[in-house]
Amino acid sequence: MDSYSLLYSSSYRTGLLSGFQRLRSQKKMCDIILQAGGVSFLCHRALLASSSDYFWALFGETTVERLASTISLPALTPEGLEAILDFLYSGWLSISPSTLPAILQAARYLQVETALSICEQFMTDHLNAENCCCYANLADRYFLSNAFETANQTIAKEMKGLIQKSKADLLGLNIESLMAVLDADEIPGIKEVELVTLTLEWLDENGPLSLLKSNLLLSHLRFGLVPASDLLTLCNAHRAMSTPLIRSQLTRAMEYHRLGSAQPITQSRQSTLRASPNCVLLVGGGASADWPEQEVLAFDPRSKKFSSPSCVIPQQMRNSCVCSVGGFLFVIGGEIKQGDEDEKKSVTMATSNQVWRYDPRFSCWEQMEFMLERRAKFTCCVVEDAIYAIGGQHLQPNSNTQMSLASVEFYDMVTGAWRRAATMPRPLHGHASAVLDNNIYVSGGLPGTQGNIHGSNHGESTDENRVVSRDFMFWDLNGRVWEKRASMSICRFSHRLATAHGYIYALLGMYEPFCDIERYDPQSDHWTRLKPLLTGSSNYGMVSLASGNLLVFGGRKWSDGQEVTVKSVLEYETKKDCWREICKLPRPLTGIECTLLPLPD
Repeated sequence: MDSYSLLYSSSYRTGLLSGFQRLRSQKKMCDIILQAGGVSFLCHRALLASSSDYFWALFGETTVERLASTISLPALTPEGLEAILDFLYSGWLSISPSTLPAILQAARYLQVETALSICEQFMTDHLNAENCCCYANLADRYFLSNAFETANQTIAKEMKGLIQKSKADLLGLNIESLMAVLDADEIPGIKEVELVTLTLEWLDENGPLSLLKSNLLLSHLRFGLVPASDLLTLCNAHRAMSTPLIRSQLTRAMEYHRLGSAQPITQSRQSTLRASPNCVLLVGGGASADWPEQEVLAFDPRSKKFSSPSCVIPQQMRNSCVCSVGGFLFVIGGEIKQGDEDEKKSVTMATSNQVWRYDPRFSCWEQMEFMLERRAKFTCCVVEDAIYAIGGQHLQPNSNTQMSLASVEFYDMVTGAWRRAATMPRPLHGHASAVLDNNIYVSGGLPGTQGNIHGSNHGESTDENRVVSRDFMFWDLNGRVWEKRASMSICRFSHRLATAHGYIYALLGMYEPFCDIERYDPQSDHWTRLKPLLTGSSNYGMVSLASGNLLVFGGRKWSDGQEVTVKSVLEYETKKDCWREICKLPRPLTGIECTLLPLPD
């Protein structure tokens, strides 16, 4: 058998279409006339049947139209039909915002799927605040799933401007898009009560709807984000709000507002903010660790930009702890200024046991039950919706002596009270903590009373109350005692612990060698030294992202023989063991506490 070669000409198809287009323009060999809106188009039956499922079926062997010389298409406009015919004959589709509806109608009617895909890509590429509602309606009408999803996301993103400038477009939105928008987890700059008002106006504009559809639409609203005073008004605001289902949702929202201390552990979708869950909150920082600011900064890891939210810490505090539970911010303990701020010599710091809670839903602070003990330079962590305050130190009332604490207490949010927990083997302050698999780990710190602090990485000192520790302790909450684990390779004070990918990372610290980083493996009970940071840092803020990467904000470092406050924001990639600077703080800051908290724009 002779061998042979199979070769392909890429220009043949183009030439074939060009030939058909030439015959059509010269009106030669045309065997069918298509009519739309009183306009006739001469075409070739074979090309139409080979390019469109509609014409393939229309010209089949058993249809009446197979022998017809003229086919009327009253459902189409001349503009739409002409654009699709030009596409079938040339492969080029001419689209503009004004002709898009007619082209989509013709492409869907004639079942030209390739033209529909091109139209959908055009829509997704040109979506903006001015056309997103129109394109969402077109995508819904012609079953363009990708364009439909993208248009709805754009509407949610641009909702603030649309309500102010283009409410008529929102009121003309199809119900599927409106439900998708109300289901969005992020709608920047919009209060929930505005969405409720918009939905009720939409019902008036597009009603009456069946009870099922009305309930389904209103169920996408988050009534827990509406102030209690407005909920009472909403009950009688519209007939659609009086159905048993919606009444029950309003009742649950009212009950949520009455829960008090238990609110953070009773979160549901109805009370979850429509905001990014990965916003980093920077609390209590200042140009000097001794004089922290009350202003709070927010950092968006996606845009690498800072903003100033409306929350301001009720008091000027330092050496406090910050954490978040259920979308609420907690600021706990620390040291509070007392005296005349204008005359720094008369200012003293008092150790506090106060607990403040910030609700970003309504931008309000509330003072919660005080801790059992006053604490500063302590550590806190969240395990199973309880906040644990561990160790620290406090100033004795009748002396100028700072006493370290071994006690541990936790905040029971069901009862709103602090309760005692397992005491550490010895007092500690300046230590760090992390949670892994619902177990608490504590590292480093300084035992005993306040004194001159020394670091010892070469054996133990006889005066253990004055030596920074490299101990690493573990507490299973089901047990009653703390257990010792493998010690860190170096002593650490005023450092940080973080968990990522099943490991615990110990970073930096106040005393030499403050550049070192190490990782703990709980399975092997072993520490591994990692790549050190080129320039050491202390009194920085740190947070662990969902990706496992760590962000380090500001702090103090040595430069030309003196400590300076820095503006750097560093990212540590735990999987690659590498550092990089991603941006700068708006101003130098030190003494920062960080936590992840969803915040409305």
